[in-house]
Amino acid sequence: MSEPRRGVLPSQALNEAIEEEWVSSGEYRIRPDAVQPASIDLRLGDFAWALRCSFLPDVDSTVEEKTEDVAFQRIDLRDGAVLERDRPYLVPLIEELNLPEGVRAKANPKSSTGRLDVFTRVITDRHHRFDDIRAGYRGKLYLEIVPRSFAIQVKTGLSLNQLRLARGDVRLGDDEIRELQDEFPLLYLDSHALRQSELAVSDGLFLSLDLSGPKDRVVGYRAKKNSLPVDLSRIRAYRWTDYWDPVYPEPGGRVVLEPEIFYLLLSAEGVCIPPQIAAEMMAYDPTAGELRTHYAGFFDPGFGYDPGGGRHGSRAALEVRARDVSFMVEHRQPVCKLGLEWMSEPAERLYGTDLGSNYQGQVTMLSKHFEEQTAGVAIPVDV
Repeated sequence: MSEPRRGVLPSQALNEAIEEEWVSSGEYRIRPDAVQPASIDLRLGDFAWALRCSFLPDVDSTVEEKTEDVAFQRIDLRDGAVLERDRPYLVPLIEELNLPEGVRAKANPKSSTGRLDVFTRVITDRHHRFDDIRAGYRGKLYLEIVPRSFAIQVKTGLSLNQLRLARGDVRLGDDEIRELQDEFPLLYLDSHALRQSELAVSDGLFLSLDLSGPKDRVVGYRAKKNSLPVDLSRIRAYRWTDYWDPVYPEPGGRVVLEPEIFYLLLSAEGVCIPPQIAAEMMAYDPTAGELRTHYAGFFDPGFGYDPGGGRHGSRAALEVRARDVSFMVEHRQPVCKLGLEWMSEPAERLYGTDLGSNYQGQVTMLSKHFEEQTAGVAIPVDV
């Protein structure tokens, strides 16, 4: 019997993992639509603890032991509940893990979660890292949730984050990224595949900002404070103008980010993830300035991909917050990077229209909860 191949497990292997109960959900069935090309949607359980503060997990205690000292209210989620801004909550997830030795897991927020500035991270028992689940872990999963810009309404069964399973060393090196660009272009600019020499790589593939155009072109959105809660179960239900202000470029293609305000911007490059690759957006190097970019992580195989060549990637939504001081960003400035990972085998299900994916071919960066999508077009500056 051959050794299992290293790599991120694709949809067909994830279905097998569910059958083998590596991922289980008790009396709740894991629906087929929860299995994405390289990840599984995780669901909120029946209740949340409201916490007076967050905490660091450690190897000497379980999550519930830690929670005893900081939880002050238990909130029933079965009929829905509103989670307040800037309050940490902890929710036991429906799914539990029984991983074999050699298979590890990683969690990340779903794209819609990040675009609403909802901070999430998974915690496991007797482990010191968030979102990183050790090989062979057996036990419960807990999700810390902190709504930042908007209060949110959630209920049992809603999915805010995703889980990937992997074996071995899966990360592509910089030379492998360059070689892959020639065979399966990963980045496009203005419908043209970038040359190897045009790629910015350093333990990953850098993306830059699109802040070009006239002064009345919307290049992003800035979150408003004190808006009404967003019900995360409602799709295309909200006017974006009730929650966001448009962002316009200054002369020379720059934008000044105000401190501690959440912005949605768009990558200049079109991103294409072929079937044999998975990707994860990584935060900007903090040594380069007080700037945090991209809170949502996974890019599934098939994102921006078209085997017929009719699509030249999909732009990436970039979630950006300046820390402490105002921060200027400029057109084509690198602000985040993709870590690329080998799949153990090409995914049979790909991100895109066949799965009803919300952000394939996106030209805006607002989440699926908003009905009006206007980024990239002109709006009078005095609106």
